[in-house]
Amino acid sequence: MKRILVVGGGLIGMRHAQAVMHHPDCALVGLADPDPTIQIDAPRFSCMGSVEAEVDGAIIATPTHLHADHGIEAAQRGWHVLIEKPVAGSVGDAQRLQAALQGAGVQSLVGHHRRYHRSLQQLRGKIAEGAIGRVINVSLLWAMRKPDSYFQQNWRTSDGSPVMINLVHDIDVLRFVIGEITQIAALRGASLRESERIESGAIALAFDTGATGTISFTDAAPSPWGFEAGTGENPNIGTTGQDMMWITGTQGAISYPSMTLWQGQDWGTAATRQPLETPIQDQPPLAAQLDHFLEVIDGAAPLIDVADAARTLEIATMIEETLRAQPAGAGYS
Repeated sequence: MKRILVVGGGLIGMRHAQAVMHHPDCALVGLADPDPTIQIDAPRFSCMGSVEAEVDGAIIATPTHLHADHGIEAAQRGWHVLIEKPVAGSVGDAQRLQAALQGAGVQSLVGHHRRYHRSLQQLRGKIAEGAIGRVINVSLLWAMRKPDSYFQQNWRTSDGSPVMINLVHDIDVLRFVIGEITQIAALRGASLRESERIESGAIALAFDTGATGTISFTDAAPSPWGFEAGTGENPNIGTTGQDMMWITGTQGAISYPSMTLWQGQDWGTAATRQPLETPIQDQPPLAAQLDHFLEVIDGAAPLIDVADAARTLEIATMIEETLRAQPAGAGYS
């Protein structure tokens, strides 16, 4: 039985705590959070420093800007860590955290949970085996309308960019499936909620494989297109089952999450759809991630550690900074 401490009692932290409580191979040591009003059937601690019980692993689900300090504190106590995404508030913080983990000799895992979708793992495998030949380009669309209450009287009103909150996941998906991103360019769209917050934009990407890609995004438009809507992974977002990513190659194309595979030769003959059996997601990605964290504690190689997640954060930061340098709605008349 692995002894797990959850640090941070917000929405995702409580989901982690429930997952630990229901897992047959681990026990919840307790929840560390300074808010005494949080209700949970487990021991409560105001901070990690007040935990005297033995801990094998800590799940860090505090606000992003605290990830590095909390991860370092856990590492200094010899606890392996699962840290929510983004891995840290800055690339420098992620590097500082990585150095502390190496110095303490503890393992890390980062909560880019989409990597645990069996369909995404299948997509990565199909790309790697050459099912569509050499990848040429990829197009990804994320368009949702967040409710107005999401931005009321909190930090998101001015700083709730979907790049760091949402697109950081999509960036990691592209790195996982296509390859390392080596170059970006970005254009900022209009801010429709009468704030200076980034709400929409278009991003061009170059990969180390020679492929290129685009991301179009907004959190101000209701649509059926987005990873959460397409896969049904988030209970707070309506499920549509619609594709949101399209990949072309020298021998065909594939779309996700339907895993619709097309193969062909040239434009004189229509591409043909190839039968493809898709895997069943037998458990939620968050539960699969917890399974893997227990393996990581025992020494297994992590699916994504702090060093790997820092590269995703670096790309997201580059995009965020490029967009912030532009006035809202630049190019609109």
